[in-house]
Amino acid sequence: MTITVRRILLVLTLVGLASALASLYVHVQMLRQPGYVSFCDVSATISCTQVYQSRYSAVGGIPVALFGSLWYAAVLVLLAGSRWGWASLRENALAYVFLLGVAGLASVIYLGYAAFVIIKALCVMCAVTYVAVIGVFLVSGARMKTPMTTIPRSIWRDCKAALASPAAIAVVLVFIVSSTVAIAFVPRHGASPVAAAGSQSPADRQSEFMRFWESQTRVVVPVTTDGAAVVIVKFSDYMCPACAQSYLDYKEILARYQAKYPGEIKFILKDYPLERECNPNMQIDMHVAGCESAAAVRMARAKGRGDAMEDWLFTRNQSLTPAAVRQAARDIGGVPDFDAQYQAVLNQIRSDIALASVLGINRTPTFFIGHREPGKDGVQFVRMEGGLPPEYFEMALKFELTKAGKIAP
Repeated sequence: MTITVRRILLVLTLVGLASALASLYVHVQMLRQPGYVSFCDVSATISCTQVYQSRYSAVGGIPVALFGSLWYAAVLVLLAGSRWGWASLRENALAYVFLLGVAGLASVIYLGYAAFVIIKALCVMCAVTYVAVIGVFLVSGARMKTPMTTIPRSIWRDCKAALASPAAIAVVLVFIVSSTVAIAFVPRHGASPVAAAGSQSPADRQSEFMRFWESQTRVVVPVTTDGAAVVIVKFSDYMCPACAQSYLDYKEILARYQAKYPGEIKFILKDYPLERECNPNMQIDMHVAGCESAAAVRMARAKGRGDAMEDWLFTRNQSLTPAAVRQAARDIGGVPDFDAQYQAVLNQIRSDIALASVLGINRTPTFFIGHREPGKDGVQFVRMEGGLPPEYFEMALKFELTKAGKIAP
């Protein structure tokens, strides 16, 4: 590896590593601080938050940015080996960087497709890491002179040489330990406090969840219960990926329990669009058609077609536009006069947002799940930001019905 090639690769790697670490920082802050707004949230389409909230931002719950950071760290180790390593490592380091580049390129093609085609959002920091990975791949591939057929034998030879070098062993151990610690302690994407129970038996998971649920602080939410034993309040945005997922996950569960306990379970949907047109709490527009979507459902409900409108919106929430929502309101919701009603309906939506402000809500979805104890008035709610996995949502529903005296303990 020539000095010039090493320097080019070093610059690309350091730029990519800095961007990956910045991405990881933002992702962790989002997981730890509900409502955190990143400096790279410029608009609905140029938004790190849009990308990090999607299922493509993590593998096994671990932020993809952490794996990217470790990839760049591995490239740095090889670049150091090309300068200070033993003879065969100096000779083959560029080929090893190219192999990492192949793996990295495959990853960025997949992630780039997910971001630009599926999510339709641009994360600036992610894009920088993609460019850096592509640069590493192209430079190492163009300057590599080691025949591909000899690489497996070279790897075996260099592994044996590494085991004979105390310095190499130390570097490898530091890398492995650091990686393990980082993976072990980084906050999990989409994790709930009960997620650790996932590997337990069903009975143990239920017991663990019950302890968790009973330990939660209960709050008062000023909503009308209409005599229901259990009340669920959801603050939602129709363009929010997690809102759509919880809608799809909970729909069958709610229908089943509402059929089994008629009149005892009330679900209240409150709108909290992440768009400035109707939400004064937003500093930027996270979603371009959030207000139109919420208004469309309200208008469709008046026509008896609210469920159909919700289904349509939530199954297309990553590609909604104001024009598409207006057209769907006419075609799906049976609303011929969307524009005439729009401003009046926005005022209704702002009432939900005012309640959300009182409750300190700044992210979607946010759930409140509670019960009315026999012989008492009022409901005390457990607040749950981001929702629960379907299994635990059903456990929470059964728990609240039990406490309300509708299911025998």
